Amino acid sequence: MFMHKGYKMKNKGFTMVESLVAVTILVLVVVGTSGAIQTGISSYIFSKDQIIAFYLAQEGFEQIRNIRDGNRLNNPPDPWLTGISIPCPFGEYCRVDSIANEVVYCGTQPESCPMLNQDAETKFFGYTLGWPPSIFKREIMLTQINANEISIETTVYWSKGLVSRQFTARENLLNY
Repeated sequence: MFMHKGYKMKNKGFTMVESLVAVTILVLVVVGTSGAIQTGISSYIFSKDQIIAFYLAQEGFEQIRNIRDGNRLNNPPDPWLTGISIPCPFGEYCRVDSIANEVVYCGTQPESCPMLNQDAETKFFGYTLGWPPSIFKREIMLTQINANEISIETTVYWSKGLVSRQFTARENLLNY
């Protein structure tokens, strides 16, 4: 303590070490918070894309089922796999377009189908020319179990940055 004209003066303010510790704590809090926010945003984006992939896979099943049901409703009824197994041979890869209501052959190798496009206004997915490409690719593979049952395997692929993901689901369809 310093003495000045008989009065005691107290030291006022922070020392350099106290200031450095306070700034360090503040920086750690900001960095930790921004890291948590970034992780939350990444998880949100992944979850959103995974939900879209789930619905795209479900749409693939529904389109095949819709064609089968349409065959049954024709008068006279068409064979149950008309429009399904001819363009899409068993064990090979195809795509379904719910906008054009068609099944199209893609090839014998996985990921041989083109990217899905997405309408900017309606947010519908399809293969319509003029729609911008999306990050998703969907392929369908049919497997015959017996004369009255097929297995439909739908795989949806997508990439975000350097990370590639896929969602695969399988469902059986019967000739009722």
